Amino acid sequence: MLVDPAVKSAKILIIDDELANVRFLEIILMQVGFTNVQSTMVSTKAAQMFQEFLPDIVLLDLHMPHLDGFGVMAQLKPLLGPHTYLPILVLTADRTPDTMKRALSEGAADFLSKPLDTTEVILRMNNLLRTRFQNAILEEKVLERTQELEHAHFETLQRLAMAAEYRDDATGVHTRRVGITSSLIAQGMGMPAWQVKLIEQTAPLHDLGKIAVSDTILLKPGKLTPKEYETMKKHTVVGANILSGSDSMWLQMAETIALSHHERWDGSGYPMGFVGEAIPISGRIVALADVFDGLTHIRPYKKAWTVSDAIAEITRQSGSQFDPQLVTVFLTLPHDKLL
Repeated sequence: MLVDPAVKSAKILIIDDELANVRFLEIILMQVGFTNVQSTMVSTKAAQMFQEFLPDIVLLDLHMPHLDGFGVMAQLKPLLGPHTYLPILVLTADRTPDTMKRALSEGAADFLSKPLDTTEVILRMNNLLRTRFQNAILEEKVLERTQELEHAHFETLQRLAMAAEYRDDATGVHTRRVGITSSLIAQGMGMPAWQVKLIEQTAPLHDLGKIAVSDTILLKPGKLTPKEYETMKKHTVVGANILSGSDSMWLQMAETIALSHHERWDGSGYPMGFVGEAIPISGRIVALADVFDGLTHIRPYKKAWTVSDAIAEITRQSGSQFDPQLVTVFLTLPHDKLL
């Protein structure tokens, strides 16, 4: 009996409380070339085995003690991705319309009638696995395309951030430095690697809202008037609004940072006046990195501070402007390499 060579590498999970059925399936599957087969007669172990084995198809008995096939499907459903096609081939002697409708609604792809027929088992599995593998290829292509589009979108916003930054930073690399410093603080806080990378990538967008601030205010060499300062403060909300409404976790993180990077630990910041840990951790991190970089580099309204003076100021502001725990981590960084 021929089986499509493309599906012989499939991982097959058998869940059936009858030993005779399990052994029958294992034998006929090995005879036609399937070698990656696992089975259990204890349905309560099905979810754990599924997570460890990650099968391409499940052969599932409906009527089992303790947890029946419907219960197993209910446990497996939340373990699947939203677009994942996992064929569940139900094994049952019960072909009543109600049973079949319920099984289909719970996630079954097809049925095998007991007693099992060798030819029917192989043909149905072959068809379902071909569909499974074809869907996997399509899912991968869709994911790649989605990532490409998301990267292009994100890169466009990064360039906008750089354009905004060029207006008051002749080098145009302030945003990049803030991203690097932020990632080092996040790493020092013990955040997982993916989150550290996410903060590094999104921190450069913290001042995106500056594109809405006039040069008269942004490049003013002296102290801002109260009215000018209120206008300047709006860049947090403008930046967040530009970044809002996306399903991308990049842009969601960037939105959070843009809105919260001028909040202060003591609640005297803006625009929301949040206090302490009510301020998102990403905003707290970028607030510290942004101030350090701003102090140690020339701005239209100030000269560059020495690294030691900047560190002393950040230490002094621990517990008022900055999260004390983040300051502790920041003090361990190689500050001269962050310039």
